[in-house]
Amino acid sequence: MRILISLLCGGLFGAGLVVSGMTDTKRVQGFLDLFGGWDPTLMFVMGGAIIPMFIAWRIAAKRETAVLGSPLPAAPKTEIDRKLVIGGILFGMGWGLSGFCPGPAFASLSFSGTGGLVFMIAMLVAMIAARPLIPALFR
Repeated sequence: MRILISLLCGGLFGAGLVVSGMTDTKRVQGFLDLFGGWDPTLMFVMGGAIIPMFIAWRIAAKRETAVLGSPLPAAPKTEIDRKLVIGGILFGMGWGLSGFCPGPAFASLSFSGTGGLVFMIAMLVAMIAARPLIPALFR
């Protein structure tokens, strides 16, 4: 049951990315281009995600288990540390240069051609290669 609901949620998330245009790299880069052809669409998509998650975290804080009975994960840390700042900068640079972040990159694999596939492979290789480097960078 859990796998089925996870599949349904992932499919809904992917469909939302496609419908909102967030798999279009030009739309994302247009949001980041403040002095050119600025496109505010991403702001509305983010707002549409933040509002329900804010409500969901409030409800989850009052519960001990999820609807399906499994334990709820701990709330994320609110501390802003060096690791978070550096990770945010690297994520933002990659997102701004390519127009993709992991969710839309995965959602667009079926129609983005070789460029999307190359991006996804490079992203996965970088994620795997970064694992052993993280402890050395944050001593």
